[in-house]
Amino acid sequence: MADLVDTTDPEGVDFGWVMQVTFVVTILVGAPIVAVLSVLVELPTWGARVSFAVRVGAPIWFLTAVSVFAYAKYKRDDEETDEPSTQSE
Repeated sequence: MADLVDTTDPEGVDFGWVMQVTFVVTILVGAPIVAVLSVLVELPTWGARVSFAVRVGAPIWFLTAVSVFAYAKYKRDDEETDEPSTQSE
């Protein structure tokens, strides 16, 4: 039986963190945006409501994911440049 792994030390961007933050930010920011925009459109059936939510929510989710990834990459690169060199000269 394989040993369980409790922690990880990813190289580069931590995609687990990116996915979690994307989910939370999309719910907190994206859902209200979709709700406000839905007031401006007539949505007579549940199918129309679902279609609207997908059409408007997908770009919001995509922009959120790209933004969170860019932030994580920027912070990772910034941390790497701030660390003192461990190589001896």
